[in-house]
Amino acid sequence: MLDVYAPRPQPIGRRPVVVFFYGGSWNSGSRSGYAFVGRALAAKGFVVVIPDYRLVPTVRYPSFVEDGAAAVRWTEAHAAEFGGDPARLVLMGHSAGAYIAAMLAVDHRWLKDDRQAVRGFIGMAGPYDFAPFDVDASRAAFGGWPRPRDTQPITWAGTGDPPALLLVGADDTIVRPRNSEALGARLRAGGVSVDLRFYPKMGHVGLLLALARPFRSRAPVLEDVTSFVRKVK
Repeated sequence: MLDVYAPRPQPIGRRPVVVFFYGGSWNSGSRSGYAFVGRALAAKGFVVVIPDYRLVPTVRYPSFVEDGAAAVRWTEAHAAEFGGDPARLVLMGHSAGAYIAAMLAVDHRWLKDDRQAVRGFIGMAGPYDFAPFDVDASRAAFGGWPRPRDTQPITWAGTGDPPALLLVGADDTIVRPRNSEALGARLRAGGVSVDLRFYPKMGHVGLLLALARPFRSRAPVLEDVTSFVRKVK
């Protein structure tokens, strides 16, 4: 299941499309809790798709990545119905959702030829380099997979990947900022354009909440996301 948010009134011409994956340690969350993200970005002129995905303990890796890939394929097939450009997709996520978006953006196994439509990746406080699995949530989601490094976005990141905007709360103690620093360095080494932004006095959840109207004055997160998506070609 997924929700679509479209600009109103519908602008002339096809608009960039943002597929947003919410976080929740791969074991919690629902698209209904993130309508504020869809509304905020649709108000900037983008078509926004927010899908659900199967959660731990019902499933483990790679099921939630497979669900994300299915949502991207659906979006590519149906974006034009909502005024979106199916050739200009931006994958965006927060926390565990940033992990899903990253895997789809950098690991060709999931989208194959459909990855050509992915023109940008926005990661908010994402875990990209966290093997071995030393916390309960990651063990529950990934433990037992025979090749742990294959589950990590940083393993696959490099030449040919889409431009990336990596957003980090400088005071995040849940997903350490080193994840974004490491991914950014790997992408840059492959010649990929990377914009890595740190927001002072911002934590893990506060980074996402800065997209909501009551909290936008705390950090220019919405402005930075909007600027990045508008540059997608």
